[in-house]
Amino acid sequence: MLKQTLTLALIGTLASSFTVSADKFAWQKLYELTDEKKGIGARPAGSEQEKKASAWLKQEWQNMGYDVDQFDFDFKLKGKSLTSNNLSVTLKGHSDRTIIIGAHYDSTGEDHGSLGTIDNGSGVAAILSLAKRLKNKSLPYTVRLVAFGAEEFGLQGAKAYVLNKQESLDNVIAMINLDTIIGGDKLYIHSANEIPYKCEGFEAPKYNNNVAVRDGLISVSKSLFKQQAHALHPAYQGYPEGQTGGWSDHAPFACSGIPIAYLEATNFSINGYSGNDGYSQTEHPKAWSCFNAKDKTACDKKSEKKWGMIWHTEFDRLDKLNSMFQRRLYKQLGQNVDVLERFALRADNWL
Repeated sequence: MLKQTLTLALIGTLASSFTVSADKFAWQKLYELTDEKKGIGARPAGSEQEKKASAWLKQEWQNMGYDVDQFDFDFKLKGKSLTSNNLSVTLKGHSDRTIIIGAHYDSTGEDHGSLGTIDNGSGVAAILSLAKRLKNKSLPYTVRLVAFGAEEFGLQGAKAYVLNKQESLDNVIAMINLDTIIGGDKLYIHSANEIPYKCEGFEAPKYNNNVAVRDGLISVSKSLFKQQAHALHPAYQGYPEGQTGGWSDHAPFACSGIPIAYLEATNFSINGYSGNDGYSQTEHPKAWSCFNAKDKTACDKKSEKKWGMIWHTEFDRLDKLNSMFQRRLYKQLGQNVDVLERFALRADNWL
């Protein structure tokens, strides 16, 4: 009871600090999934903890009154045969044309202390909140919310979903991927790269890098949040402005011919370990051995150990994240859900 009281008090304090929509529900679910004392904690692909997270998520949707479809799949990891599953709920719209909004629920980096709060408890909290917000709403298109298992080791869940045709993709007109949507210094929305992904397992890829979904979401964000809206990342070598690689669950959908968008919180202005590629998420000094603010890179590249990285590291857990930028997390989570909700309600304006 004490923990619940403290959590609710924290939510109340945060909610009073923002002009954006406060998503208390999403914030609470983020705790329940990723806090190792209050919730589930780390969720390695194929582990009992991942199965526990799947059962928890399924129950959460059922508690809202949804029918949940579960699709099991097998995969191999380091020579071991493992199982996981994808979960799906469908919100019927006026049209059978369908928008998939997905997020993976497994995590990695537990050996370094990560509990997968940002990667990808944040995405899971968002799709739970969307299910709650959009229930019984009038939707122009059908919305399908999908939770993917085993993303961190080869996008196993998303590949199984697409390649094994776990659900029909015939009427799917867009896929929106939510992965690491809070924590980084800036909010971005990407489209698929104009250079096709490898599309392994596809006999005849129908690669699609259409930007309509991305640009529609950007338009919604600008209308809601003005100067604080999501942005396109600047161009850098190999990745033109606003385009992303195939390292998350959007990739199999792009390979199947479906336009995608990918929401992400990071910082492309940082010259990180591998350049301006978004793998340094923050300038926060705790995430660096030494940060050169003028040049936005390490003071000494040879000796730098942390590189501003949160994903898969000791920093991806609520206790450390809250001490670093608690208000940012809450604000970003609410902003992402606000944008997705508005887009789902008016998607026929862009698609």
